[in-house]
Amino acid sequence: MSTMTHPYPHLLAPLDLGFTTLKNRVLMGSMHTGLEDHEHLDRMAVYFAERARGQVGLIVTGGFAPNDAAAPMAGAGTLTTAHDAERHRVVTRAVHEEGGKIALQILHTGRYAMHRHGVAPSAIRAPISPHPPLALDEAGIEQQIADFVRCACIARDAGYDGVEIMGSEGYFINQFLVAATNQRTDDWGGSYANRMRLPVEIVRRTRAAVGRDFIIVYRLSMIDLVPGGSTWEEVVLLAKAIEAAGASIINTGIGWHEARIPTIATSVPRGAFAWVTKKMKGEVTIPLVTSNRINTPEVAEALLAEGAADMVSLARPMLADADFVRKAAEGRAEQINVCIGCNQACLDHIFVGKVASCLVNPRACHETELNYLPTANKRRFAVVGAGPAGLSAATVLAERGHEVHLFDAADEIGGQLNMAKVVPGKEEFHGMVGYFESRVAQSGVTLHLGQRVDAATLIAGGYDEVIVATGVTPRTPDIPGLDHAKVLSYIDVLRHRKPVGPRVAVIGAGGIGFDVAEFLVHEGHSTTLDAPAWRAEWGVGDPSVSRGGVEGVVPKISPPARQVYLVQRSASKVGARLGKTTGWIHRAALKMKQVTAIEGANYERIGDEGLLLSHGESREAAEWLDVDNIIVCTGQESLRDLLEPLKAAGVVTHLIGGADVAAELDAKRAIDQACRLAAVL
Repeated sequence: MSTMTHPYPHLLAPLDLGFTTLKNRVLMGSMHTGLEDHEHLDRMAVYFAERARGQVGLIVTGGFAPNDAAAPMAGAGTLTTAHDAERHRVVTRAVHEEGGKIALQILHTGRYAMHRHGVAPSAIRAPISPHPPLALDEAGIEQQIADFVRCACIARDAGYDGVEIMGSEGYFINQFLVAATNQRTDDWGGSYANRMRLPVEIVRRTRAAVGRDFIIVYRLSMIDLVPGGSTWEEVVLLAKAIEAAGASIINTGIGWHEARIPTIATSVPRGAFAWVTKKMKGEVTIPLVTSNRINTPEVAEALLAEGAADMVSLARPMLADADFVRKAAEGRAEQINVCIGCNQACLDHIFVGKVASCLVNPRACHETELNYLPTANKRRFAVVGAGPAGLSAATVLAERGHEVHLFDAADEIGGQLNMAKVVPGKEEFHGMVGYFESRVAQSGVTLHLGQRVDAATLIAGGYDEVIVATGVTPRTPDIPGLDHAKVLSYIDVLRHRKPVGPRVAVIGAGGIGFDVAEFLVHEGHSTTLDAPAWRAEWGVGDPSVSRGGVEGVVPKISPPARQVYLVQRSASKVGARLGKTTGWIHRAALKMKQVTAIEGANYERIGDEGLLLSHGESREAAEWLDVDNIIVCTGQESLRDLLEPLKAAGVVTHLIGGADVAAELDAKRAIDQACRLAAVL
């Protein structure tokens, strides 16, 4: 028995629930992955089994609907029959064989349903849904409760260790709790005692049906972040009633889906909402779980040590690294692949009907098809470019047993990640670079930094194959006066930190234009690293003072460091092509900082006066924008000058990442492409 003390004593302590014990304080939070429909349960089993092997204390599945009306969309996963129990045994068996525990989340979307058959307390359409729901009559409400109970019993028959009743995020149960969405005049509406009857009845009747030795997690909305949301007094009243009704654990939900406050994006400070769970400590005696943007063992341990909660919920961090808990327990935290909160491959995929994955770990939810197996045929590879694509390819090849030499002209690895990490709100990219540093060292890749390697050297090096991951170079637009002293590229600003004047035009309003604007309006201070300042800026208040945590709260926004104009040729809305679930955050953040968006502009010329712009096809009404600097963010071109000479010399060459497709700095595509190639070479 090792006498070494654990680096994370609170995180790794077991949790006794009376009839069963969880091995540690980590709950894998519920995430919809697209594997919940019946065709993919075999894949779901492998995905969860890997997390169970990684030692997570309790897994919660993505949401399963208790009836068709409750489902988010037609064809989504439901759990309604004995046959469903039979089908789900593949999942529970796989998790139990790895020594894990798993609960099934029961999710009723209510008015958030994307189909015409949604039901809710009142027929009030949600701002994010296309259709108004049908208002339930009393018999209909009783039927919904019975369906929750039936779903829990089927889950138990399927071998699940428990269920999570989804009572937060603005879904069906939440819709009953708040007067704005519950305008009933019967016993299920009106007073708060009536409005909270629904969740209490669901928990009480579920407990009676499943018996004592079954975990019931209730996910409670601790702060709604919508006008007219619950008061703190109501939240506490509900928590006590849920405990009395028989819940084993209360999990924290933060914000309704329609809230206009970010809750899980990269720019949200780590553990930004744990204070809300901490407020509940002492009000109930059952274990409390805190949630949102907890992505390292250090953050989790600190929150548990300060008594904010009894457990932590990690959802997307378990996509990023299935072995999160095991690595923490073995003192290998620096080897954890950290979730950067980008939403690009998880939530953004789900919203367009694709199976989820993870930008930093393309194997997530694809464990049955993407595996890095040891090679029987060891070979020598050169990888040129140590950005996300090159690093991914090099490390996977080396981990599989190949000899790998990784070249980069810069003195450090990371490529474009080193520019991303200096943008306020993107500090998580520091962790991504750190993870790759540790992985390069572990995997035995030979690094050649600070040398721009040419084709002749590679040809002479006797490599079996060469992977070109040289990335992109900024595209130069055709604007008269582009050689003026006022003109800078985004690389000048983000990498070389060249001085920028107080009035700036950023031309090109894609992802990089937004990043540069964000960098220029903040000048050093990032609220992502200062949770109280971040909450003040977004208008998040204390729910014991402000209903829903927002009512009557006036955002306190620090003035911008510079006057920035964000200019684009396209007549579409600035930022229209940003990520599906995070674009609105970036647009709102720049609006707060008084960034002026100019759409449909023609760049006539650059001179001492600044930038001359005209509008429309007739190019009428040209006028000067009086600025000190013009920063060019007008896209990229692939950098692939090594390709032809290598091919001409007969060297087997692969092109990946930006060198292959110069999309808007697409790390998701680059890493996925690199890993899939390296898995089969």
